[in-house]
Amino acid sequence: MPDLAAGSVSELSVLIETGQVSPVEVTEAVLANVGRYDDTLRAYIDIYHDDAMTAARTAAAEIASGHRRGRLHGIPMGVKDNICFAGRVTTMGSKIHADFVSETSATVVDRLTDAGAVLVGKLNMHEYALGGTTDNPFHGTCRNPWDLSMSPGGSSGGSAAALASDMAVAALGTDTSGSIRVPAALCGTVGLKPTYGRVSRFGCFPEAWTLDHVGPMTRTVEDAAIVLDAISGHDARDPGSLDRPPTRTADRLPATLDGVVIGIEEEFFFADVDDEVERCVWEAIEALRGRGATVRSVSIPGLDACEWALETIDVSEAATVHHVNLRDRPGDFGDGVRLRLECGQLPSAVDYLEAQQLRRHLRTTTRRAFDDVDVLVGPTTPTRTPRIGQVTATVNGREVDADQSLWRLVGPASLLGLPSLSVPCGTAGGLPVGLQVVGPPLGEQRVLDVGHVLELEQPMRSLRATAHLVGSPVRD
Repeated sequence: MPDLAAGSVSELSVLIETGQVSPVEVTEAVLANVGRYDDTLRAYIDIYHDDAMTAARTAAAEIASGHRRGRLHGIPMGVKDNICFAGRVTTMGSKIHADFVSETSATVVDRLTDAGAVLVGKLNMHEYALGGTTDNPFHGTCRNPWDLSMSPGGSSGGSAAALASDMAVAALGTDTSGSIRVPAALCGTVGLKPTYGRVSRFGCFPEAWTLDHVGPMTRTVEDAAIVLDAISGHDARDPGSLDRPPTRTADRLPATLDGVVIGIEEEFFFADVDDEVERCVWEAIEALRGRGATVRSVSIPGLDACEWALETIDVSEAATVHHVNLRDRPGDFGDGVRLRLECGQLPSAVDYLEAQQLRRHLRTTTRRAFDDVDVLVGPTTPTRTPRIGQVTATVNGREVDADQSLWRLVGPASLLGLPSLSVPCGTAGGLPVGLQVVGPPLGEQRVLDVGHVLELEQPMRSLRATAHLVGSPVRD
């Protein structure tokens, strides 16, 4: 019998459909790992043990009676704790919302439930998703399963850590300025930020409403496609939702990239990148070339301005969301988040509107690049995985801000609402390195195609996270 908790959605769905294993067995295996490892990793905020087992038994009965709902039926998943589940506490990783219970579920939760997924709990996150570490002052510091002294990234760090430690088969994260892709890169998992509006955000607590996305976090690219197909599609309750049907990507993933043109923008995406990270990414690009892709250099002027525009829009909108609580309950925020929100009150209306104008200009220039290439490829993060609490990082002998550096290369896709995938492409210093694939608007299929073909080359060489297997619980 295979290790059920370590299986992919695509593998387990076949075993469940053919009756070789039961959703009950898979869910029991996942929950057993949660019991073993979560005191160490702090990936979960809340665990739905009894309800998950009830859902697994229901799924098993439905499938046995011939009413299989699809490939997610009976698959145990975790959900980031800023995504509402009716009747359950959704904390947003905060003290202020520690007891908040929504009367309705998020659209993505409803769609997963309709698909028969088994929701095993809510995953840890940076407070209000306003940071990149998942060092949560109220729910514990989440740790990286590859090395317990290392950060899993954030803000969806709990989602990535749970996947890497076999405490969930798939998960949902949110991404405003990189919060799906950065943790995926640091934990050796897959993270997909879809096109802005492709997946409903109804029932997801906002960080910055013109930047927020919900997306899949999984172990394989095919699994990300399966989850995307289940949660995407128009939702009238989300004013930013695109009037598009659900995607149908999972059944179209190719084995080669014949005819696909990959763009390499070196002036921005390869500037100030750690040598070992860059080596891994170039090896992956050569592997893609070997699978039939054409690789072409492109230039996109002005990408270095994305950081200022993204930060200005993000902090301004976040400060608006939290304005009343920041005024009335400032002491109930963590120190770092309170400082970020206070900084969000500094940009003027002129600053905000200029950032939006720059965003519109960059959207035009970036789309022109896709006239010549199908996707852009580069590193997800320019630095190696930082230690928990690390303030600065060294890139080829030069000291940089660790947190800011992690977000730099994922910023353009966030600001411009472009589909973007992080997929593992190797290791540097024994820790995972992520390759980022960015596509044009609604270009999820091609982005997933490139990531899937890279996976066929097995760049991780079957390496897996093991630190949590031998680590002793670490108490905050």
